[in-house]
Amino acid sequence: MSEDPIDSPIDLPIDSLAPQAVHARAIVIDTHADTPQRFVDENWNFTDPLHGGMLNYDTAMKGNLNAQFFSIWVDPSQYCAENSARRTLDLIDGTLEQVRRAPDKLKLCVTADEIVTAHAEGKFCVMLGIEGGHSIENSLGLLRDYYRLGVRYMTLTWSNSNDWADSSGDIDDPAVKHHNGLAPFGKRVIAEMNRLGMMVDVSHASNKTFWDVIEITRAPIIASHSSARALTQAPRNLTDDMLRAVAKNNGVVMVNFYPGFIDENWRAAWNASRPERQKEQDALDAEYHAKGLPVPFAASDAIDRKYAERIGRAPFDSLIAHFDHIIRVAGIDHVGIGTDFDGIPVPPAEIDSAADLPKITAALMARGHSAEDMRKLLGENLLRVLRAVEAAQEKPPVVAPGQNQ
Repeated sequence: MSEDPIDSPIDLPIDSLAPQAVHARAIVIDTHADTPQRFVDENWNFTDPLHGGMLNYDTAMKGNLNAQFFSIWVDPSQYCAENSARRTLDLIDGTLEQVRRAPDKLKLCVTADEIVTAHAEGKFCVMLGIEGGHSIENSLGLLRDYYRLGVRYMTLTWSNSNDWADSSGDIDDPAVKHHNGLAPFGKRVIAEMNRLGMMVDVSHASNKTFWDVIEITRAPIIASHSSARALTQAPRNLTDDMLRAVAKNNGVVMVNFYPGFIDENWRAAWNASRPERQKEQDALDAEYHAKGLPVPFAASDAIDRKYAERIGRAPFDSLIAHFDHIIRVAGIDHVGIGTDFDGIPVPPAEIDSAADLPKITAALMARGHSAEDMRKLLGENLLRVLRAVEAAQEKPPVVAPGQNQ
């Protein structure tokens, strides 16, 4: 995607290359960015650099980001349960419209091979992942429809538990009905995702939901945007036992860039600001709900950004430490990138946008990780998992010539 800044033969051994060249030669995949709501609510054009944000076509090219899973997230506090599917479809449409408007630059990809092909063609690969199982409205038919539209992973929960899976976000709230992990219908959802060839995403899942998935899935899983709980005690992060279980499952954990998930001091300061933030959010909710309207993400995000700026950035080294830890515990074959761009109020220091992704490669190579390690982390691990999930899907029966159909 981006031009190799190092003037060297194409067949030069990869381990002799500088970090910038290693990054430029890799297929780089990010499994989580929350840009779609801006496509829909703010009329963003992904290929217009004036629309800014943490992620757009220009910053992706500068950072050699080749493939992006765009998060299809429906805020349950703004859209009632029976309206989740409508909002989900609007967000999918808004993302697919970006591809329609710029077919010379963007390509919808639904398989691992299509990612590789798009990379060879010099096109940015647009992919879809649903964040929050409430989007299927307890319907396997809707799940199948989303797959037909191009969705290739689903996060079982968001911060809210739904009717069939428990979330880490409200597991300690006695007012919320829980299921001790996956309800019977939740187990059917996992089976159907395996059958379809849709990756099961355990980010946001409760501990018990995670272990239920590990027990019943017959395909590798992902955590599309989670970091290490041993370093930062956010319940959204994975414990070391979970990291080892993902490795045994042959899955992959994609490191989240949100400061509250990678730095304990930042997390403590953010939690301390919660009463003030919630007071402003409640007032904003009341204002819009009085008009019968959902609160635009940009308005809520402005509140979070204000408080995040007061706290400041989390150290860049905190982010790199999470990559390092997951590599040590799960192994280099089971780690990747899940930035959460455009869904977090502020990224860590030194990371302003997708253009800064090469800094990850440089920092990890400075810590002794090889060029081949970086190829795996930047994209090859996710490609392996996607291929394994595709291979595990149920194939239609082969009909012999002349056999009645």
